[in-house]
Amino acid sequence: MGACLALCSLASCASCLCGSAPCLLCGCCPSSNNSTITRLVFSFFLLLGTMVSVIMILPGMETQLRKIPGFCEGGSTIPGLENHVNCDVIVGYKSVYRMCFAMTCFFFLFAALMIRVRSSKDPRAALQNGFWFFKFLILIGITVGAFFIPDGTFHTVWFYFGVVGSFIFILIQLILLIDFAHSWNKVWVENAENSDNKCWFAGLMSFTFLYFALSIIAVVLFYVYYTQPDDCTEHKVFISLNLIFCIIISVVSILPKIQEAQPHSGLLQASLISLYTMYVTWSAMTNNPNRNCNPSLLSLVSNVSSTEPSADPGQVQWWDAQGIVGLIIFLFCTLYASIRSSSNTQVNKLMQTEEGNGFGGEGVVGKDGILRAMDDEEENVSYSYSFFHFHLCLASLYIMMTLTNWLQPDTTTQAMQSRMPAVWVKMSSSWLGLGLYLWTLIAPLIFPDRDFN
Repeated sequence: MGACLALCSLASCASCLCGSAPCLLCGCCPSSNNSTITRLVFSFFLLLGTMVSVIMILPGMETQLRKIPGFCEGGSTIPGLENHVNCDVIVGYKSVYRMCFAMTCFFFLFAALMIRVRSSKDPRAALQNGFWFFKFLILIGITVGAFFIPDGTFHTVWFYFGVVGSFIFILIQLILLIDFAHSWNKVWVENAENSDNKCWFAGLMSFTFLYFALSIIAVVLFYVYYTQPDDCTEHKVFISLNLIFCIIISVVSILPKIQEAQPHSGLLQASLISLYTMYVTWSAMTNNPNRNCNPSLLSLVSNVSSTEPSADPGQVQWWDAQGIVGLIIFLFCTLYASIRSSSNTQVNKLMQTEEGNGFGGEGVVGKDGILRAMDDEEENVSYSYSFFHFHLCLASLYIMMTLTNWLQPDTTTQAMQSRMPAVWVKMSSSWLGLGLYLWTLIAPLIFPDRDFN
């Protein structure tokens, strides 16, 4: 009897893994839509690859692998057994490049396959919303193949792919943050107006003040630690320009004409965008190869000169402060992109999504008794399948650059070097992002006949 029950349970899991409905998560999320569950599972694939990359780049990982008898070339050996594994490739920045290359190819493949899918009636929708076991096998297969790519110029070429993809992904992150702040402000203002409870307004003011205060503190610290009286001209220009731009968008967001066209526009959005801009500015300055203008966090804390040469110039330390902050923002934006249900028309057009109900659906019990997510896309898809995968494709490149601190591989010395192009890419993305936010404010005034609500 127990064996029969086990076989039945296994068959149920097999139908979930190989079928066309994502029922694996429905037991935990009974009130869920098919579209939301699918995005969460694909995001889980991305986060799983990120965790593997983090483990591979942890300090001392190569040393520990070399201790395994008969595993690494040049490591401990077993009599009569030859070591065949090149541990220089499966750990460190090379492993991160290959892992993220595999994830990028996986999501790009699905982005190409899902072009112009209009509803769940399209046969390709079944591939999007199911067959998770086979898709996981495909990801593993691409990953294994990526580790057999010869070194050559692969890392240098893929670095530039990562720079371009990360530039676009930073803009997408900013769009998601704008949408999040807009939705947050709208919900809290409506709650305050409907309940006559001033605590909602107090909460909005508190967070707005906090974000602006953190932004101002960041500017002061940047001038103190990342500039020199007779050096670091670029940093002085970056900090000053972004400070001026943040002041401009904050003032514009509360102008009477803007408030009349967009009642839910306010300082909360401007404060959050300003804080994110300061993070991108800080992240850019940490890639400056001039150590006089780029002190490490360790040197700031221990008061050690940052100009002293490093014992191992090729060592990659992904776990510094700006990398950790970048990962946290990435995780938040990835989760938010999976469950978002925005009413902002501008953001929905940019992100290729439709206004929806998020988790508001009802689970459906199939003929086999398995609880499945409700198919909310029989008439129209609630998001662009192709664009969602393209977004995850860019996210894979962003993870690669974040974990390696945007350092460029040097094929001659096998070291990782800081380069100014990474600085300019980040700064230009911050300026373009601020321009996008400013456009969302003034567009309703320039085109009054269009719907921007």
